[in-house]
Amino acid sequence: MRKESAYNTDLFLLYLQTGSREQRLAQAVMQGEEYTSTRKHDGCCACVPVFCTVWKQTVFFYGKSGIRGKERTFIMLYQICNGAVKFAAETVLEHINFEIRKTEKIAVVGRNGCGKTTLLKLIAGEVELSKRDSDEDIYIAKAGKPVIGYLKQNAFEDDSLTMEEEVRKAFSDILQMKEEMERLVAVMDGEGGEAVISLYVRLEEQFAYLGGYTFEKEYEIVLKKLGFAPEDKKKKLSEFSGGQQTKIAFARMLLSKPDILLLDEPTNHLDMATINWLEGYLKDYDRAVVIVSHDRMFLDRVVDVVYEIEYKTAVRYPGNYSAFMERKRLNWEKQRKDYELQQKEIERLQTLVERFKNKPTKVAMTRSKLKQIEHMVKVDAPVRYDLKTFHADFKPERESVTDVLRVSQLAIGYEKPLATVTFEQKKGHKIGIIGDNGAGKSTLLRTLTGQLVPLGGSFAFGDRVDWGYFEQQMAQYTSDKTVLDDFWEEFPDLKRLDVRSWLGAFLFGQEEVFKQINMLSGGEKVRLALAKIFRRLPNYLILDEPTNHMDIVGKESLEAMLKEYPGSVLFVSHDRYFVKEIADSLLVFEEGAVNYYPYGYEQYWEKVQAEQQEQPLPDDRKIQRPGNAPDILRKKTGQEEQSVYNEKSEVDQNSQKGYNPGKEAAKKKRRQERLEMLIEENEEQIAAYQVQLEDPAVQADYEKLMALEELLRAANERLEELMAEWDGIIT
Repeated sequence: MRKESAYNTDLFLLYLQTGSREQRLAQAVMQGEEYTSTRKHDGCCACVPVFCTVWKQTVFFYGKSGIRGKERTFIMLYQICNGAVKFAAETVLEHINFEIRKTEKIAVVGRNGCGKTTLLKLIAGEVELSKRDSDEDIYIAKAGKPVIGYLKQNAFEDDSLTMEEEVRKAFSDILQMKEEMERLVAVMDGEGGEAVISLYVRLEEQFAYLGGYTFEKEYEIVLKKLGFAPEDKKKKLSEFSGGQQTKIAFARMLLSKPDILLLDEPTNHLDMATINWLEGYLKDYDRAVVIVSHDRMFLDRVVDVVYEIEYKTAVRYPGNYSAFMERKRLNWEKQRKDYELQQKEIERLQTLVERFKNKPTKVAMTRSKLKQIEHMVKVDAPVRYDLKTFHADFKPERESVTDVLRVSQLAIGYEKPLATVTFEQKKGHKIGIIGDNGAGKSTLLRTLTGQLVPLGGSFAFGDRVDWGYFEQQMAQYTSDKTVLDDFWEEFPDLKRLDVRSWLGAFLFGQEEVFKQINMLSGGEKVRLALAKIFRRLPNYLILDEPTNHMDIVGKESLEAMLKEYPGSVLFVSHDRYFVKEIADSLLVFEEGAVNYYPYGYEQYWEKVQAEQQEQPLPDDRKIQRPGNAPDILRKKTGQEEQSVYNEKSEVDQNSQKGYNPGKEAAKKKRRQERLEMLIEENEEQIAAYQVQLEDPAVQADYEKLMALEELLRAANERLEELMAEWDGIIT
């Protein structure tokens, strides 16, 4: 554990014999000893180096212990203690305590401008901790030297390289290992053959873990999923747009597999198919990930820890985003109840004091009550966690007819058709449009609003349909006018009080209304555009990616408005949570066609998953990562069968290249170690079952007793199978 501060802590290198346990490690480290266990396991006597340190009575481990192949991952990989970040006189973050444990997937959430990106830059080393005049410990601590992946503004040192040359930099370690393994195979039959084989085994473990047998396939998959064609590989970096260059840098970072992966709004500008793939990739990613994102469904599916930045500090919550929001709600409710109870008690005590303060016989009692109030630990009045929400209660000026829109064989595009669309919409229905980027979703909206001429077919709005249109470019609107003047010019008949009231509903308060448009953020410009659209009281809303520049609270505010809106809505969005909450039907641009589904996103997603399960799994849907890394973090799946399958896949893959004695010896050695690990785990599980069987509560419950005995029987059978296979290898 390396501690970066003015304070020093010792680093211990311990050699652990098979079977060592953390408590023995801790005892040795606390005494500052080098420690070697003497226990042997089935003749195996390999010692494994493990680095440990003690900091504030906590023992931190990294590396491996026990049987080689069985891993003890980091208790703590990265830690910020009492940190602060200042820019000039402005404090952005203070009293920050932040931890990355093991292979956690962490979300950092908070309002726009609260310091989320600053925290990522602090972890990446691009921003330094600010010094404070304080006796408190202020430091950043790291376990070893973890590799941290973070996209920088200038991602490329040389833009004359091709995309392939740049991305394949991620495999430099793998390619060097491959060369070294080939060298070892060449000298394996000479002197010191056993030592060479042992070195080869260890190197091959790391090679397999890092993806040495699968990196070429994974390279192809990642580029394909991020929207690159095979011919793009030979293009120079300078030939790509800024957005494409960001994707290239993102691909290189994913493939380099850093120990801590930092992602700032990774789903921006990705279509839904790519986002779904990225979710699976990150869930399977066997190292730590820290994510800043406003995509709630993405956070729900990927993360297991949430840090909220509020009032310049961070609070840790276990679970995904939905669990975090529920915990926030419960905390608020508890604080509200505690506050109300305390206020009632204070009021009761003050009433007693007022009643008896002028009675000489009650002087002691009144003093006691006043001291009781004085010594209370005051509960603060709770502040709403969703305080800064915008909301305007409006109804359309008039109702439309039942059939609000009819589209028939409408060919949309520019010179050539992108798609042909047919659907109908009834009054009050809310249709979400989803699909791949560039498929024609926004083009459809521009065609319906008259900005583009149809290339064929027809469409017609129903009578008394008054539509309001939000387009993406409104977030880039520029003007020297103030918010107040800009809005008032569009609605000159409104009184000043009405204008201020309406703008206030969209969070443009006393000071914000006098801001120049050019000084507004993208999210503020979106709110102003929506304020104008809703003030026209349309009965039909056409919205093109309205949530792109909004934080999560802003998205939830818009959702609440649209749910209450009695009119019709046609909208494009890549935010699946937003689509799930609003759309009662979908128009999906998929596989060159446009299909209408008379149900919402959840049912549509169930349909997609069911279809995928019916089809054989394509090669690009799952990357196998065989083996274990001796000195690198790895998330344990706990699925023995999958691990065995990975090893078999590896054997099959390598057998196609011809028989290699070094590799065969390495595989046999690795399988033996894997079996020893499984045997030990099984023995521990059997011992745990036997302890549970002695529990009187279990013995009194017949069903639990029978279930536990069945588990014990299965574990014993599994142990016999593992022992038989192990005997076959060593004899």
